[in-house]
Amino acid sequence: MPPISDPLLERNALASLNQLRNGPGALRLASHLLTVVLGGVVWAQQGWPLALRLAGLLICGVGLATSFAPLHECCHRTAFRGRKLNDAVAWMAGLLSFYNSTYYRRYHQWHHRYTHQPGLDPELNDPIPTTVWAYLLELGGWNWWTGKLAGYRQLLWGDLSGLPYLSPELIPQVRRSVRLQFAVYLALALTSLVSGTGFLFWFWLLPLVVGQPVLRFLLLAEHSGCSFSSDGTENTRTTLTIWPVRWLMWNMPFHAEHHLYPSLPFHALPAAHGAIAPHLSHCDRGYLAVHRQLLANLPALGLPA
Repeated sequence: MPPISDPLLERNALASLNQLRNGPGALRLASHLLTVVLGGVVWAQQGWPLALRLAGLLICGVGLATSFAPLHECCHRTAFRGRKLNDAVAWMAGLLSFYNSTYYRRYHQWHHRYTHQPGLDPELNDPIPTTVWAYLLELGGWNWWTGKLAGYRQLLWGDLSGLPYLSPELIPQVRRSVRLQFAVYLALALTSLVSGTGFLFWFWLLPLVVGQPVLRFLLLAEHSGCSFSSDGTENTRTTLTIWPVRWLMWNMPFHAEHHLYPSLPFHALPAAHGAIAPHLSHCDRGYLAVHRQLLANLPALGLPA
C-alpha cells in the first residue's frame, strides 16, 4: 500500500496502538480452537438429536474455515510478539483452514502492496461474481475449492517462476512447506483409513465444506464494490457487525483500518476505528446490507475495461 500522505492516526496514538502483546492472541486462539473442538464433539455424538449434531457440525466447520483469520493475523506477524510464535501459529491455522502460510504470507504482502488494483493485486485473478450464478458459486465455496486444488497442484509440482511475489530463493522454502502440509494430510488420511473412523473426512473435510460459505460471505465484503484505485480509504470496506463475528474473524471486519495501517495488531483495530471511520468511503452496517448492495448491481463488480 502506498504511504499515507495525510496520516489518519496521530504519531503517539499509532505508537501506542502498535504495541504487540501475547495475551490477546493467546486468548483468541484458545477460544477459536475450543470452538472447533466443541463443535466436533457435539457432531460426533451418534445418540444425540440430529438437529443438535448438525449444529455442532456447522460450529466446527465455521471454526475451521475462519481459522483463516488467525492465519492472516499471524502472517502479518502482529498477533504475537515473537516471530517464531507467529509463524508456528500461522502454519497450524493454515493446516486447519486449507491454506499454506509460507505461500500465503508472500501472496498477501503483494495484495497489500497493490490492493484492488487490476493487473497487480493477485486477489483480482480469482473469479469475480458479476452474475447471480457466479455469485452463488462464489458464496457456496465452489470457486475457492477448485482454485485451491489448482493452486496446490502448482505449488507442489508446477512452475512458480511467473509469480511476482515469489523470488527464486523463496520457491524451495514454499515447496517444502506445502509438501510437509500434505504429508500431514496424508498421514491423517491413512490413519483414518486404517482405524475405520474416516476422521479426516467426517471431522475436517465435511465440516470445512459446510463452514466455507460463511467465510466466503464475510470475505466477499472486504473489497467488492470498492474503488479500483490505490487509495486505501476507497478501495477497502469496513463492515460493522456483531461481536461473535468480530471475535471469530479476529477483528478482520475492521478491514479498511487494517489495510491503512497493517502494522496494527488485531486487538488494536477497534480503537483505531474511531479516528479512521470518518474518512472511509465504505463503512457499512452489517454484512446483509453489504450483500444487498452487491446483489443490486453485480455487473459493477467486474474489472474496469
